[in-house]
Amino acid sequence: MPRDAFRGGIHPPDMKHLSAGRPIERAAVPERLVVPAIQHIGACCEPTVDPGQRVKRGQAIALVDAFVSAPVHSPVDGVVEEISEHLTAAGLRVPCVTIIPDAEQDFDRWEPVEGSDLAAIVRAAGVVGLGGATFPSAVKLVPPKEFTVTTVILNGCECEPYLTCDHRLMLEAPDRVVRGGVIIRESLGAERLVIGIESNKKDAAEAVREAAQGTEAEVVVLPTKYPQGAEKQLIWAILRKEVPHGKLPAAAGALVHNVGTAAAIADAVDVRKPLMERVVTVTGRVAKPGNYRVLLGTLVSDLIEMAGGFSGEVERVIAGGPMTGPVLGSLDVPVTKGMSGVVVLGPGDAAKPVDEDQPCIRCGRCSEACPMFLQPFAIGTYANARLWDRTEQFHALDCIECGACAYVCPTSRPLVQLIRIAKAELAAKGVRP
Repeated sequence: MPRDAFRGGIHPPDMKHLSAGRPIERAAVPERLVVPAIQHIGACCEPTVDPGQRVKRGQAIALVDAFVSAPVHSPVDGVVEEISEHLTAAGLRVPCVTIIPDAEQDFDRWEPVEGSDLAAIVRAAGVVGLGGATFPSAVKLVPPKEFTVTTVILNGCECEPYLTCDHRLMLEAPDRVVRGGVIIRESLGAERLVIGIESNKKDAAEAVREAAQGTEAEVVVLPTKYPQGAEKQLIWAILRKEVPHGKLPAAAGALVHNVGTAAAIADAVDVRKPLMERVVTVTGRVAKPGNYRVLLGTLVSDLIEMAGGFSGEVERVIAGGPMTGPVLGSLDVPVTKGMSGVVVLGPGDAAKPVDEDQPCIRCGRCSEACPMFLQPFAIGTYANARLWDRTEQFHALDCIECGACAYVCPTSRPLVQLIRIAKAELAAKGVRP
């Protein structure tokens, strides 16, 4: 097996040509922002502002003391209109701060964050994993004491079809990406900094390699294969180390951050900038596919309008990438820290969901595609039968929900949804990976 390959995976059409050549463009300021008080894995923040109160760009507007959390900041100067529950892309209603922006905005100014060490600064800035996981970055910067991180890996693979926001970031701001990686490596005392980039982004790899001169950072070009950007697969591809069952990457001596997260960490440390905006790919059946720097809290409906509106017949709109992102039931949901894309699909762009679960024909394609060495067909069968203990025996909790199994299934079984149900049931019973 080649050094830079991992077992399993698939090769869906990447569709990146729609937006890869579009430079990052600042999206317009909408009439109102709906900013959720929780945009991360962990404890929900509590709004700290009141209706009618003026807020400044970068001001913390939702906080919580929990360790696994990240504060939320106002992306604009403006006035708080209301605090109420609002629907999010995940289908949940959460507390949100609605802000009416001032007519004039200075995007080069913000309320700076404070902190005496890296973890404190990153936490105060509200930085989370921008690849979609949204795990608070400050927590990852304090690995368990029993493990020694020897290699920091920046994930520039962006293996999801359609998405190109990380690609453009690496092309247009490679110095910020590298700077963030160097900050992380130095803070942990790690020996290596490796930036993994898929082979369909060779121009980005060249830009990052040039920016990395003099830093000892290594740029590794990896084969284009989904899900190359998954944490465990990336560690295996670069280090040839397997993360032990139920353990963190630190157990393999590694720490992985998305390239966008690294750039946000650099901004937090160097200019004390909170995470108030992110680059989002808006693509598919829209008039103007591209990559937009979007204020957090911008409604997806406003963002699609900024991209010229729908182009042609539309069947579904996905928040994130088409392999893992949820289909939106409403466009009036806000852009959050973890929303890397808005993908608009029409007839023929993707397989239609089946009305009823189909029988498994035991072809084994899902097992061949699974990058976690699982048997998704068995987990799905036992989940259908509500035999949760059996799904645990087939290691349902190890599933990374990449969707490769459902993609190759000839009978279009909803394997990912079945496995998610199993994982939820096991978690409710107190079962942990």
